[in-house]
Amino acid sequence: MERPIVASVLTVIGGALILLGGLLVFVIGGIISAFLGHFSSLWLVGLVVGAFTILMGILMMLVPPAHVVWGVLAIVFALVSIPFALGGFILGFVLAVAGGTIAIRWRPPPKPQVITVEGKTVV
Repeated sequence: MERPIVASVLTVIGGALILLGGLLVFVIGGIISAFLGHFSSLWLVGLVVGAFTILMGILMMLVPPAHVVWGVLAIVFALVSIPFALGGFILGFVLAVAGGTIAIRWRPPPKPQVITVEGKTVV
């Protein structure tokens, strides 16, 4: 397996749940701000965190040599999602942290050794 597929899928699913949690917080914040009379852009943070978590999952697939960076950022965004997106209903938080951890621990498979003996290639 040349790419951290499991880590990427878990992170994208967790990010989607975080995005849904951020959308719920955004709608509730819009309703509250309609009654209070002022709008705060703080309600948008959950949406941004969810989108960035999905982006980290996609980047795990597209740029596997930087898997540690994407894994750490996925975990950071999952932690930030707790107050701003309800942690993606907790399940999104758990999936994003699991995906980030798997991405950090992932190692590319070793390349096969090619040995040449008297002009013949032996794998």
